[in-house]
Amino acid sequence: MKTTNNIKNQKVLANIGLGIVTLIVGLSFIFVKIGLRNVDAYDLLAHRFTIALLLIFILAIFGKIKMPKIRSKDWLSILFVSLFYPILFFGFQTIGMETSTASQAGIIFALSPTFTIIAGALFLKEKTTLLQKTGAALSFLGLLYIFLYKGSLETQGWMGNLFLILSVLCTVGYYMIGKKLMQRYESSSLTAIMICIAFIVFNTVGIIRHLSSGDLITYFEPLYEPSFLLSALYLGTLSSVVTSFLTNYALAFVPTSAVSIYNNLNPVIAIMGGAIFLSEHLYTHQLIGGLGVISGVVMVLFFKNRMISLQLASNRGNSRQAYTNHTASE
Repeated sequence: MKTTNNIKNQKVLANIGLGIVTLIVGLSFIFVKIGLRNVDAYDLLAHRFTIALLLIFILAIFGKIKMPKIRSKDWLSILFVSLFYPILFFGFQTIGMETSTASQAGIIFALSPTFTIIAGALFLKEKTTLLQKTGAALSFLGLLYIFLYKGSLETQGWMGNLFLILSVLCTVGYYMIGKKLMQRYESSSLTAIMICIAFIVFNTVGIIRHLSSGDLITYFEPLYEPSFLLSALYLGTLSSVVTSFLTNYALAFVPTSAVSIYNNLNPVIAIMGGAIFLSEHLYTHQLIGGLGVISGVVMVLFFKNRMISLQLASNRGNSRQAYTNHTASE
């Protein structure tokens, strides 16, 4: 009984964590746009992961992160997972947002559940019910409604949209490849390693670019700009470290399709955040599409939890019946 309750509590905590991740990620598009006002994508990536690494060091000093003994054969897997997330994921995302808007990025990123459900069924043999598929489809239709009315397929900015789509595909790859790895090691330890790898990669790229152009001093100048510093702090702490911790934890207890379905809320948060913080216009079609997105997410999560409850009740009933039959046979 305790084991069942513990598993249930862990799944509840995982879903709460995913809700927090959704809020942070939805707003992160706004802070990326703010940061890009001062620097290009490469410098923003370097500074955000420098701040993220500093936070990792602080957590390690206070004993919140303990590095485990990682098997030699797992290091290659960790490097491979890190290539998808955070390196390519954040790399494509930030480069794409140089020519895209916050709301546009949120809309494109919310397409990931469609890819993830298919990939989860093909590669991880995860089962999804008809109701889950219906909820995902409803969310997708809401996104499509926003997408078409937003005029997202116009020629201007198509390259940015392509990079954002590649970032979405990297998320799917991360979910697929990283799930088993997250079940073998603590999420905090893996997050620390992955952020260290991203710090090395992005700072190496940034420093080499500035050295080649002879303006290394400009690499540090944005840190004196309050708006950029706020953006880098948000992206480096909440969007890089906290979301990685929570996502890695959730991957160990929640099916891949359930993890991804939360992403459908990102465009709603991004559109609202863009309207509030970036003075982007909020249109009626965005509200209608957002309602479809939220309805689909609620539908998927409600019926998913309902299905689990019914399965547990059925299992308990079958156990009692088996025990009764066994007793009667004696």
